[in-house]
Amino acid sequence: MKVRNAATGAQASTKIDLGPLPAWNLDDLYPGMESPEVRADLDRSLKDSEAFEAKWKSTLADLLERPDGAKSLADAIAEFEVLQDVLGRLVSYAGLQHALDVSDPKRSKFFGDVREKVTNAGIHLLFFPLELNRLDDAKIEAAMQSEPALDHYRPWIEDERKERPYQLDDQLERLFHEKSITGRGAWNRLFDETMAALRFDVDGEELTLEPTLNLLQDSDGEKRRTAAQALIATFGDHLPTFSLVTNTLAKDKEISDRWRGFEDVADARHLANRVEREVVDALVESVRGAYPELSHRYYKLKAGWFGKDVLDFWDRNAPLPRIEQKTYVWSEARETVLSAYSAFSPDMAKLAEPFFDKGWIDAAVKPGKAPGAFAHPTVPSAHPYVLLNYLGRPRDVMTLAHELGHGVHQVLAAPQGPLMAPTPLTLAETASVFGEMLTFKALLAKTTDATARKGLLASKVEDMINTVVRQIAFYVFERRIHTARREGELTVDDINAIWKEVQAESLGPAIRLGEGYETFWCYVPHFIHSPFYVYAYAFGDCLVNSLYAIYENASDGFVAKYFDMLRAGGTKHHSELLAPFGLDARDPEFWRIGLKVISGLIDELEAMED
Repeated sequence: MKVRNAATGAQASTKIDLGPLPAWNLDDLYPGMESPEVRADLDRSLKDSEAFEAKWKSTLADLLERPDGAKSLADAIAEFEVLQDVLGRLVSYAGLQHALDVSDPKRSKFFGDVREKVTNAGIHLLFFPLELNRLDDAKIEAAMQSEPALDHYRPWIEDERKERPYQLDDQLERLFHEKSITGRGAWNRLFDETMAALRFDVDGEELTLEPTLNLLQDSDGEKRRTAAQALIATFGDHLPTFSLVTNTLAKDKEISDRWRGFEDVADARHLANRVEREVVDALVESVRGAYPELSHRYYKLKAGWFGKDVLDFWDRNAPLPRIEQKTYVWSEARETVLSAYSAFSPDMAKLAEPFFDKGWIDAAVKPGKAPGAFAHPTVPSAHPYVLLNYLGRPRDVMTLAHELGHGVHQVLAAPQGPLMAPTPLTLAETASVFGEMLTFKALLAKTTDATARKGLLASKVEDMINTVVRQIAFYVFERRIHTARREGELTVDDINAIWKEVQAESLGPAIRLGEGYETFWCYVPHFIHSPFYVYAYAFGDCLVNSLYAIYENASDGFVAKYFDMLRAGGTKHHSELLAPFGLDARDPEFWRIGLKVISGLIDELEAMED
């Protein structure tokens, strides 16, 4: 599940009639939280997991000494994969139900109970990848070469074996697994439920987080200022809680990293993303080096459009003055995205259509609903679900295009199965950002009015800055927090100061970070749920910028290669997936090409001033 809140900033606020908005139909997973099917799968998953452990534990090394051992090992992995699908279905369903209303005690209890039971079942499966990783390299390689059924799982086996240097003994792994419910999982849940319960007093009206953030993109400057003050007031009241959550999770991660032997605070994330530290470091340094050319230059330009030298932070994502903001009713949003997808490939639009027609999207803003947006892949035996908080502005249309890109990617990768369909985060953003780019280009091609074109270009530049510059700043902030936490607990003032320093560097002198802005770190869910996730957005955006440039100048065959990349799921390293396009993320020029695309759009905006 990828929450798209920090990536895009807030969407816009509106109370107009957007037409009928779709709601999830979760029956494809289970008929209901109290259904017999849920209870049956919970019971069956525990019994089957216990049986799997009894059958295969302490046997894998001996298997490879037998003539039929390779086939037996393939059978064991296939059984393991079936169990992963059942457990994944259960926890996905519970998570989606919880996301619909995280303030509902019934849903919260169901979510917690299912996670606990799934964890208990998973205890009996922990031995399998651990034991698999202890097999001799030469023997497992020979077994894969001799048995096609085992070789089918080669990508997963090789990926799992990359974890070997950081693997603990079975009892410690079991302890880490069991305590995840009362450890990181509990703090994640506290954050979610606290955030959902927050209310913000905006001119006497109590709003939840999402509508309040949306007001930061209102055309009325006074509404933006008032919303910012409401955010500051409520965030300030809850900073001790968010500071405690942040300190605890940073320490929890430090303990895990130390026991496993990770050197750098982000190495565990790099391993999970199957990306080398030097590749990420090159990305980060390239983006930070481009701050003056990108965000600093753009915000200076934007301040001039508002007749100012400096913009207050609540005006950073404000719509441009004297440019009418179009509102898209839901039917228009659907048509806009599907037509853009279809122009690229009719097959891509066909893959996206069921999301609209079969209850795979939940779009309306509702009290208690998880903020932001995400696409949840669930399990390959089912299908993805998309959550939005749709309010009708152009950025909401782009968010729809983004999340549908994830959904299409997840559908295409599903045939790889539960073990190999999941894509590393660095590549998981490829289809989503590409879908956004297709939609943006389609809208731009239809826009002939110079003023409207300026507004559309500016909106895209701001999205790209939020996706690249802002996410790298988030990554720098996380690095500083986790590094400092190794020396002791951080006070609220410590965290606030680090946040403000990092944001000042990234946004530049044309944005005034006034009193209260130092608290805005507290609502970013990525810091809580997925430490160091955020650089994946910048990775994906720069990758897509390079990829789209190739597409615009490509000969026949680009679409087929693109779909092959998405179908691969998690079966290939980023170097293998990018090679057919002539791209290499290890080359610093790769990142410069992507950043030049953003710079070029700012050039076009500057030229409009002449």
